[in-house]
Amino acid sequence: MKTLLLLRHAKSDWDDASLQDFDRPLAARGERDAPEMGKALRKREETLPDLIVSSPAARAKATVKAVVKAAKVNTEIQYNEAIYGASSAELINLVNRLPDASSCAMLVGHNPGFEDLVGRLSGSHERMPTAALACLEFQVNSWSEVGEEQGKLVWLLTPKKLKAKER
Repeated sequence: MKTLLLLRHAKSDWDDASLQDFDRPLAARGERDAPEMGKALRKREETLPDLIVSSPAARAKATVKAVVKAAKVNTEIQYNEAIYGASSAELINLVNRLPDASSCAMLVGHNPGFEDLVGRLSGSHERMPTAALACLEFQVNSWSEVGEEQGKLVWLLTPKKLKAKER
C-alpha cells in the first residue's frame, strides 16, 4: 500500500504588488494555520511522511517548514520546480516517479493542480482551501501503478475543520 499526502500551501500575502507570484510570502493567517496543520498531522502518527517533495515557491517552502517542525517530522524536504504551476496530469506523472522505497510521500504545492489531483486520483471532488491536507491511500506496491480513481480519500483536514473541532 502507498499513502500520498497532499498539502496545499497556507494563505499567502498579496500586499506587495512588486513581488512575483513565486516569491509571495505567507500572510499572517498562513503563518498561524501551517503549524496547526502540522500538529494535526502529528496526531495521525500512522501517516507521517517518509518522503517530502515541495514546490520551491516561497509560500510553499514556508508552509512545509512550519508543518514539518510542528509535526516533529525528521524527513528531509526536497524541492522540485515541476510542482509549481503543475496540472493534475503533470502531478500524476511526478507521483508515478516517486521512489518505491517510500510508503508515505507528501507533496506540497498549489491549486488548481492539487484540488484536481485529489479528484482524479480518488473520484472524490473536494475543495482544497489554503493549508488543506489530504490523505489518499492506494492498494499498489509501486508508485508507478498509481492512476486515476485508484485511490481512496481517507481524510481531508482544513484549518476551518480543525478550528470547528476545538469549539
